[in-house]
Amino acid sequence: MATRSKPKRSMTGAGSRLARIFRLGVKELYSLKADPVLMLLIVYSFTFAIYAVATGAKMEVENASVAIVDEDRSPLSGRLVDAILPPYFRAPQQISAGEIDEAMDSGRFVFVIEIPPKFEQDAIAGRKPSLQIDIDATAMSQAGNGASYLQSILMQEAVAALGTSGGQPINLVVRARFNPNLQSAWFTALMQVINNITMLSVILTGAALIREREHGTIEHLLVMPVTPAEIMLAKIWANGAVIILAAAFALWAVVERLLGVPVQGSIPLFLGSATLYLFSVTSLGILIATASTSMAQFGLIVMPVLIVMNLLSGSTTPLESMPSWLQVVMQVSPSTHFVALSQAILYRGAGLDIIWPRLAALVLIGAAYFGIALARFRKALLAAG
Repeated sequence: MATRSKPKRSMTGAGSRLARIFRLGVKELYSLKADPVLMLLIVYSFTFAIYAVATGAKMEVENASVAIVDEDRSPLSGRLVDAILPPYFRAPQQISAGEIDEAMDSGRFVFVIEIPPKFEQDAIAGRKPSLQIDIDATAMSQAGNGASYLQSILMQEAVAALGTSGGQPINLVVRARFNPNLQSAWFTALMQVINNITMLSVILTGAALIREREHGTIEHLLVMPVTPAEIMLAKIWANGAVIILAAAFALWAVVERLLGVPVQGSIPLFLGSATLYLFSVTSLGILIATASTSMAQFGLIVMPVLIVMNLLSGSTTPLESMPSWLQVVMQVSPSTHFVALSQAILYRGAGLDIIWPRLAALVLIGAAYFGIALARFRKALLAAG
């Protein structure tokens, strides 16, 4: 009795689509590997760029130059001078009153503290004498923060020297959470990782689509049994995987090890949230690429978009300090929600129960961007065919 073997079923449906998306994504990885400029950009963005910004763009006062005009020469004025110490300030230099204008005009000192004659005598008598601090405000960051530091130091030393009778009626104690020493490197390093995720997500996916058009391989895709959605998803997962791996390396090697920034929350939760974020910003990259005819035009369009997304997302300045109408407008930007949830996870150790509204917003925004980009991509393919 002859037996008849059953014919093998061809892979159809969801499995077939996933296989095509995977193979197209692998092709994207090979194309990215063959592009040395983009590979160098990825390495630079998640290594040296983070370190340079974190260590170079400091907001706190460090080694500020101070001069003292001490016309009192009393134990109290000497105590005030001795309280100005590194690393915030350099050792104060004694100058005369006639040297103030020349010293500040030449930029030798950021701060000049003038202690008037009979300062200690008037303070003990309760006449509330005044100190004058001259500030070179062209050094904007050090001028603003340094003036506050000096005011606090001089007030504390004066109160301690004169006793409680000259003090304030209350004792104000300030405690800074999550970054107790107020080191700007702890903030800028992590924000630079987030900004670079945004930048590379848009650039890599948009460049991948432009590269297909410039190299003429878009015609090859048109004759293949693939849909525009599959092409887009392949570019999204391939470039997104590269960025996620690079971001994970940057957090471990550069942020935590090299810079010594303590990450409070869950790295897997952050990377999972970044994956949802990548879905929206890579779709935005494809959307911009469909409106561009060349790589140069793509670059000109994407630059202002990235500047607005990074500057107004809350990674540079708090969103609460912006006008109310601008805060509402920026809610349609995925970077606003990603920055907020990233700060909650990495700085404050927040969990899924706190960040889920932001994740939901990322899903909705990503779906909208993907839908618009898919419609434009289909139109572009029809025009090319």
